[in-house]
Order: sequence, then C-alpha cells, then structure tokens
Amino acid sequence: MAGMQTATGDYIDSSWELRVFVGEEDPEAESVTLRVTGESHIGGVLLKIVEEIKRKQDWSDHAIWWEQKRQWLLQTHWTLDKYGILADARLFFGPQHRPIILRLPNRCALRLRASFSQPLFQAVTAICRLLSIRHPEELSLLRAPEKKEKKKKEKEKEEEVYDLTKVVLAGGVAPALFRGMPAHFSDSAQTEACYHMLSRPQPPPDPLLLQRLPRPGSLLDKTKLHSRWLDSSRCLMQQGIKAGDTLWLRFKYYSFFDLDPKTDPVRLTQLYEQARWDLLLEEIDCTEEEMMVFAALQYHINKLSQSGEVDEPASTDQGLDDLDAALSNLEVKLEGSAPSDVLDSLTTIPELRDHLRIFRPRKLTLKGYRQHWVVFKETTLSYYKSQDEAPGDPIQQLNLKGCEVVPDVNVSAQKFCIKLLVPSPEGMSEIYLRCQDEQQYARWMAGCRLASKGRTMADSSYSSEVQAILAFLSLQRTGGGGSGNNPQGPDASTEGLNPYGLVAPRFQRKFKAKQLTPRILEAHQNVAQLSLSEAQLRFIQSWQSLPDFGISYVVVRFKGSRKDEILGIANNRLIRIDLAVGDVVKTWRFSNMRQWNVNWDIRQLCVCQLPHCARVHRRLHLSVNAGAGPRGGAGRGPLPAAHRRSRGLLKPVILPLPCSPPATKPTPIGTHHPRPLQTCTELGTFTHCHWPCADQGPSWARLCQPPG
Repeated sequence: MAGMQTATGDYIDSSWELRVFVGEEDPEAESVTLRVTGESHIGGVLLKIVEEIKRKQDWSDHAIWWEQKRQWLLQTHWTLDKYGILADARLFFGPQHRPIILRLPNRCALRLRASFSQPLFQAVTAICRLLSIRHPEELSLLRAPEKKEKKKKEKEKEEEVYDLTKVVLAGGVAPALFRGMPAHFSDSAQTEACYHMLSRPQPPPDPLLLQRLPRPGSLLDKTKLHSRWLDSSRCLMQQGIKAGDTLWLRFKYYSFFDLDPKTDPVRLTQLYEQARWDLLLEEIDCTEEEMMVFAALQYHINKLSQSGEVDEPASTDQGLDDLDAALSNLEVKLEGSAPSDVLDSLTTIPELRDHLRIFRPRKLTLKGYRQHWVVFKETTLSYYKSQDEAPGDPIQQLNLKGCEVVPDVNVSAQKFCIKLLVPSPEGMSEIYLRCQDEQQYARWMAGCRLASKGRTMADSSYSSEVQAILAFLSLQRTGGGGSGNNPQGPDASTEGLNPYGLVAPRFQRKFKAKQLTPRILEAHQNVAQLSLSEAQLRFIQSWQSLPDFGISYVVVRFKGSRKDEILGIANNRLIRIDLAVGDVVKTWRFSNMRQWNVNWDIRQLCVCQLPHCARVHRRLHLSVNAGAGPRGGAGRGPLPAAHRRSRGLLKPVILPLPCSPPATKPTPIGTHHPRPLQTCTELGTFTHCHWPCADQGPSWARLCQPPG
C-alpha cells in the first residue's frame, strides 16, 4: 500500500506525493496532496481527492485535467505510470461541463453548459440535442471575432441572454413533446420564451447597427472568417476555450438533409437566419434584382411572424388520409417521377439544339455576341456557324465536365446569360452563352449545371432543376410598375416596412428608401401567397442557387512563388482563385479523386485523381507549410497500381490540415462521400507546390520532391 512508514516516519515504499488543484485552471485554487504510487489508477486518485476535500456535493461530472499535456484523464482504469504522470505534473480537478455564451445564427445569445472534455463534434451534438436541432453534423463552433478597441467608448446596450444552464436532458432518450415544443422548454416562462426565440424569425435589424457591423471587403477578408473554425477532433479545453467564453454556432457544411418544417422548426429558422445575415453582411454576393427578391421574402416572413401566423395554411389535401399524405410527401422528396416511356428513357439521351449568341472574350476586344447554332449532347457543347453546317465539324467543341457555371441574369432588362469557365491546358477558358428568354435559359442552364457534375440531361433531376430555375426567375419578375401604385393596398409606413433593414449596406448607399420601397413591394407580389415555412424554404433555396454559395476560402502559396492565391473549398470541388483579380484559374472535382493519404509528421496530404486515359495520370499533392521541418515531403507508402503502370504528370495542389491527427485512421474519399475532405478544412494558411515529373515508374519519394 502507498504510504507505509517506519517508526521514524520515513516512507519505505515507492510512493510519492501528488499535488492536485481543485477547481478550474487557476494558480490560486486550493489544492490537495495525495500519497500515490505509479500503480495507482485514476479512479482511486479521484476517490482520494473527494475524501480529502471533505465537502458533500455531486462529483460525478468532475475529472482530472493535465495542464502540461493538454488532455483529460478520462480512462479511470489506467494507472499513473500508463499515463506517464510524475510528481511534477500540474493536475486540476474540475467539472467537465462548464458554461459558455453561445451566439446563434440569428445573432441571439444563449448561456448553456457545454462539454469541455469530449471532442468538439460530440459537444456540438449535445448542444443541438438541447436546442432541438436535427442533423448536428452540419454545424460546428467558431471563435468570436476579436473586438477592436475604440478611442471613444460607446455605451453598449444590455443584451438579453437566455439561460439554459439548469436544463438537464436524460441521456439516450429523445426529448418528448409537450404543447408543441420539447418538454424541457416548457419548464418555465423563461425557457418557453427561449424556444420561441429559436423557432421564430427575428425582426429586421436596425439599419444603423447593420452599417457598423464588420463586413468582408475582399476575398482575403473572407478567408479570415473561415480561419476561426474550431477543430472538430479536439475538445474545447485543448483549444484554449475557457468557461464563460463566447462562441458562435453556425452551419459549417453546406449540405442540408431532409429539411422538414413539421419536424425541424428550429433548424429551419436558424438556417434561414444564417442565410439572411450572410446576405446582409455581404458575405455572399448577389445581384440587385436578387437582393430585391430576398428583401421581399424577409418582409413577408417578418409580417407573418409578427401576426402570429406560424401554422401551415389549409390546403386542398385535407381529405387525404395519413398514408396518402405520407406517399405524397415521399414523392416530393424523391424529386422525380416515372418516365412516360421507359424504353425512350433507357435508349435516348436528350439533346438541346437551338440558336444562341456566343461570346469568347479575348484581349483588346469589345464584348460582341455572334449568333451560332449550338448543339448540347451528353456533356459536350458544340457550336457551328449555321444550322446547315451542323453535320460537319464544329467551330469548337467543349467538354463541360468539371467546368464552372455562373449565371448572369437581369430579368427586367431581359438579359439571360450563362458564363462557362471550362478547364483547358492554359487554365480556365471563358465563354458566354446568351439566351433569348427564360424558358430557353432554364433548359440550357440546367443542362450546363448537370454536365459540370458529369451527368447528362437524362438524369431524373433535370426537370426539377429546370423548374427550380424558372421559379427563381419568377420571383425576380415584377409587374412593370414603379412607385405609381402600391399593389398591397395599405401604405408601406403603416405596415412597418423599413427597406434599409432588409438590404445589404451597399444597396443602402446606392438607393434611397423611397426608391427601394416600391421595388420590394413589387417583388412581394410573387411571394405574398406563401406560408411562413414555405417562404423560409424559398429563401433558403434561392440562397443555395447563388454562384458563391457554400464556398470556404483559404490563402495558399505555390512553392517557389511569393504570390499568395486563394483556394475555394466547396462541397464538391476545389477552386483555385487569383487573389488579385478574383478570377477562377482551375477547378478540381472530388468525384475525380480516388483516394487521399495523410502524413501527419510533416502535415501533408496527397490526393490521387482518376486518370483521363491509360497513359496520363494526375496526382494532387496537398501540403501544409509547417515552418520548420522538411519542405515538399509527403507520406511514404505503396503507389496505386494505376500510377505504377503509367507515366504521370505530377500536378500537386495544397489543402489545409488540422493541427493534430484524428483519433481514427482517415478513410479514403469515395465519389459518394456526403462531405468529402471535411476534416481538411480546419486550418487557414498553407503552401502549394507545382512541378512536372515525367519519369516512368517514379517512386513515392520522388513524387514528393521537386526534380533536381
């Protein structure tokens, strides 16, 4: 036993004294000194600490934090020797769950208890369970931005903070419903008010406050926004978060599954709020007409929320029984129906043939469109001088697989253009297609979007894509009037319409309030019949259709170059962007990636792409500039068989890596991974290298080093 003494008081065993501080990381905290041996297990040490404190309370949530190693001692059956703990270790005995201030997507603040010992992913899962948000894997936490010190200190208004620190959920049991809300929100008037805040849209912000909030002025500023995300594989304590700190809860991965207003009122509302603030703070760009549509939807949602119309409107399907209603909802979710002719759907791939006006920008040329006969088959776009020359060779043939499709639309001016950035050996080849009307634009735009993903117009989602484009264009169509007549009848001032709280600050500087009000009311005609949940869903769908939706930006630098560039990380591709101009240089799609390998020692990632032919094989080499340590190295291991058989042209690219390896071995990325490379977007700055290597049968080490 530890602590055996002789008659003189000397210890005759191998025991030693271990000092443990009681409380959080505070040098002035009280401490207890224990007599232990290397064979003492953590559970026994916890028991001795509680006995030494001699204070009756619930200690079940307490654990030991090792300050030097930045880790929790959660394996109670492990011994001190197995952990490597000696007498000089600084140990703190404190609670695992501690209060934090959580800033929600709707900019409201909550005080709740979060786990400081579990990995962040599990902590976010527990928070979302408390807030009744399904699919917690879509969200994560990020640090609050540092406040700049102002010369003149302004008196800040006291903000209401909803307190949920006393709410405790039973583990492993889904929260029951009571009076239309989770039962733990019906305990008091305060928690009930908190649920209404979570599930109902907030009113428009004060225009003066909106102008004072920080906004990204460039792509470089957007990279700073994405550098604040916390690492999902480490706990809050390991990342320097303390009790009482403010963190932001946001949707991080832009793939939203199964949005159902009946089961997801909180999730739907918070997603709408994040989309709304992204537009108001100019974190995502949109055109003038699109901003008027978003403003009209905000005005309509706010009006329904203030009037208390939160239930679904009565529909003509009330006579259907539950089974028919469920089948109807399932058909809508599948987004497709059975084709009328099965044989045609199996043997015939739809084509598009029509006259379009095409423009290919070149240096020192004016922007002039020329009419051509264009044929779109499978994923290939070909254009001819006239329809009579179509059986012959085209002027140019473009494979749209992996291209960037950017809309350029102005409904009021009848401008329907499609901007295509097609990968080429010289970079991204730019081409513009101009359509005559909305119907033609919707068909060609849907075909281009599917072709960029490697799918043809025979895909079942083609018709739904066309309808979604037409629906978004219909929202931007106005009645052609102006400020002469008000379609809604009552005066805007009596309805509380403040246009400056509905549009981004750059539109506030461009237009006066009396110019914005009639335009918003005109756009409101197209959405006035929508219910609250339908309007929120329409807002989210319109947000998702914007060209810059779902792209995270990080700063990169090519090896041997002093010029910084930007890498955009979307849910299906990597985008190389010129920092000075903002143009897309090249795109790599995740569907072309076979696997990826990580070397955590030098923090590099190799991504293997699918070969385009038998003799050409591309490899993406991804690396992080770790400061000291070797440059350009990568992990060792067997080469894929396809690479051993081919002469490859090495084209390395860089991705950010987390600061520490995950607990489990990373799995290869497949083409159907729901969120590819999500663990590789935790860091901000890294190095990108690019060099050729044409040696036949290169070794792994040669692939990872520049020639010479």
